[in-house]
Amino acid sequence: MNEKDFPILKRKINGHNLVYLDNAATTQKPNQVIDSQIDYYKNYNSNVHRGIHQLSEESSKMYHDARQTTADFINAKFNEVVFTAGTTDGINMIANSLKSQLKKGDEIILSEMEHHSNIAPWIKIAKKKKLILKYIPLKDFELDYKKAKDLISEKTKIIAISHISNVLGTINDISKIKTMIKNKNIIFILDAAQSVPHIKIDVKKLDIDFLVFSSHKMCGPTGIGVLYGKEELLDKLEPNQYGGGAVEIVNKDNFTLTESPFKFEAGTPKIAQAIGFASAIKYLNHIGMDKIEKYEHELYEYAHKKIKEIKNITLYAPKKNRSCLISFSIKNIHPHDISEILNQKGIAVRSGNHCAQPLTQAINVNNTTRASFYFYNNKNDVDKLIEGINYAIKILS
Repeated sequence: MNEKDFPILKRKINGHNLVYLDNAATTQKPNQVIDSQIDYYKNYNSNVHRGIHQLSEESSKMYHDARQTTADFINAKFNEVVFTAGTTDGINMIANSLKSQLKKGDEIILSEMEHHSNIAPWIKIAKKKKLILKYIPLKDFELDYKKAKDLISEKTKIIAISHISNVLGTINDISKIKTMIKNKNIIFILDAAQSVPHIKIDVKKLDIDFLVFSSHKMCGPTGIGVLYGKEELLDKLEPNQYGGGAVEIVNKDNFTLTESPFKFEAGTPKIAQAIGFASAIKYLNHIGMDKIEKYEHELYEYAHKKIKEIKNITLYAPKKNRSCLISFSIKNIHPHDISEILNQKGIAVRSGNHCAQPLTQAINVNNTTRASFYFYNNKNDVDKLIEGINYAIKILS
């Protein structure tokens, strides 16, 4: 689907046509996204919000429109979308902004399937503030919702979990968590790095307090992402950084902050990246997120059926509620070796713990090989992957 729009997919690696199956790490960029950033730098490069000359007005409008495009994509308000450097930056921003509201003995609930970026910031704050971290355990590669409910107490202040696991592909049931914390005054933070690129997200329907995701995992540029927060919550939060663009009135002794979202974006913003991000969103909208989700589901089912037939393979995935990635291991063969042989065939996958060591420990495996798909992949890519794995087994056994 639409692979012709992606120039990098025409590359040859080691004499083979590139088969790019590392989309959970980052996605490739269509010409439309690349061209939009080149156009900015060639034709209206200027700082925003700081000038009345034409270039500044043009870039300011494009930057403003990019935020509105992003807000519309997740059904948020304009002032509920904070541009960040990415998902990791967004989690750190919200964690550090919330820490002043936490006191000794307060509890934060994470899960065993979290990416390190949704663990490390909370560990740091928990140590400093003497907080208690709790982890929702796994059951059959899904969250154990019964035990999750048991973890919640009157001291629980924050729950921060992934929408989709970057290792297992598990799509977590957010509604179950929402039901558990109803009327409990618990802040709910959702790491949507692996879900926003693949399924239609409506923050109003999800009714979560904060949500974070990255541009580069959805055909957009690196270096920019989103922190969504409910308007009334963002307005109460203190930013982590201060400076031009984030302050309104400054004298020698004090300053006042501007309104959200700008108070969280001190300094020159990510203008070119935001414009490229908006182009990526428009590109996805043109295809249709429902169409993308359906296509990827069918591609995953095809891949899952093929790969599970391979001898001595172990798959790490739930029986249902799965996204479009497959983590696996081959008996007596290291995942890095599998990945290296696949690379020789022009097939790009990822191996390791995928920045999720508590998860790999929970499922009793050190490393896996991960093939992750996007809408520009096809059944031919899957067939080449299967051929490559079988070739690797033949070489390495």
